[in-house]
Amino acid sequence: MIIQPPYLKKGDKIAIVCPAKKLPKSIDSAVSVLKGWGLDVVIGKSVYAEHNQFAGDDDLRATDLQVFLDDPMVKAIVAGRGGYGTLRIIDSLDFTAFQKNPKWIIGFSDITVLLAHVFARYNIQSMHAQMPYTFDDSTGEALASLKKALFGEKPHYAYKSDFNNRPGTCNGSLIGGNLTLLCMLQGSVSEMDFEDKILFLEDVGEHEYSIDRMLRMLKRAGKLSRLRGLIIGAFNEISPEKIPFGQTADEVIWELVKEYTYPVCFNFPSGHIDNNMAMVVGATVELTIEINNVDFKYI
Repeated sequence: MIIQPPYLKKGDKIAIVCPAKKLPKSIDSAVSVLKGWGLDVVIGKSVYAEHNQFAGDDDLRATDLQVFLDDPMVKAIVAGRGGYGTLRIIDSLDFTAFQKNPKWIIGFSDITVLLAHVFARYNIQSMHAQMPYTFDDSTGEALASLKKALFGEKPHYAYKSDFNNRPGTCNGSLIGGNLTLLCMLQGSVSEMDFEDKILFLEDVGEHEYSIDRMLRMLKRAGKLSRLRGLIIGAFNEISPEKIPFGQTADEVIWELVKEYTYPVCFNFPSGHIDNNMAMVVGATVELTIEINNVDFKYI
């Protein structure tokens, strides 16, 4: 059974932690936004800690996150930013108290590790959404989608795709996140079950050959053949190579999934972009796809 943490209400306490890379700037403005939503915001010790490129050493980051996983008064944990580092601490965390009192874990990019882990191990939903580090550059729509998702108002997304989609309608449980991290979790206890799921993918700063390689790894592992639907978000900040790969990221992806029959959409507003819409991992969604139009809703 999939477990949905309680939605937030005004006055609830939420915690901000940094389980990965250190923050290069203040997140005071993001804290003000969250307080403006009526939330009581607690700042973890890792938020302004530093150890090489990390937000404190592994022990500090794990201990900080553990405090809030265990605290029943904290109703949501928001990652201050991604980067790299969550994989280094995931096996140090104890989710016993979290299972008894599930709460929302929010973030994207490297935080995919946490989102995938709590769904793979405990069937608990989480949110792939903007983080305090990205609030300043976020669209109002993306922040509104996070607020709606947290407070139990189901967001509904409709947009036009520049790259031709494969039409169709499907519904099912939503899984996904950052492609690189999903690949890094394969074969571990944090590996999600892809069968009969609607999968969403995004990544940043990866060359086309790397995207090709990671998707071929998933395909060879049987992860792409039995999906109900596939959502392709932003694959951006791809630097030109001296010898071009010869395909765009979307073309690479389409070549690898064109043999299947499930609906596929491109250019979805998810990923390392200003319009990064909230995606509830583990939620049941309905996806209606036309050649250049996409409609996504929670059911």
